[in-house]
Amino acid sequence: MKMIVRWLLLAAALLLVDYLYEGVSLDSFGSAMGAAFVLGLLNTLLRPVLVLLTLPVTLITLGLFLFVINALMFFFAAHLLDGFHVANFGAALIGSLLYSLCGMVIDVAMERLFPPRA
Repeated sequence: MKMIVRWLLLAAALLLVDYLYEGVSLDSFGSAMGAAFVLGLLNTLLRPVLVLLTLPVTLITLGLFLFVINALMFFFAAHLLDGFHVANFGAALIGSLLYSLCGMVIDVAMERLFPPRA
């Protein structure tokens, strides 16, 4: 149940990013659900490999290169899906920042809604 609620909230967060920033657009809530799912898959499967491969650059930039990796995941998800559009890499960077902020708020809310079992 917790995973489904989080998925729906992340899809709503994508719609909020669409509303707040014109460089990101979604066709419907169904597109947002698909985009949230694909972003979750990319962040689970591809992001750790990219972080490991770019570790020297990440260390030199004091971790700021992780923003570029997040933007790449956002941009790649938009290219994989039809109903999710990102104007350019700059829009992907701003969109991924907004989406990450929403994700942090959602994670805090989920901890309060579904406390860990003892």
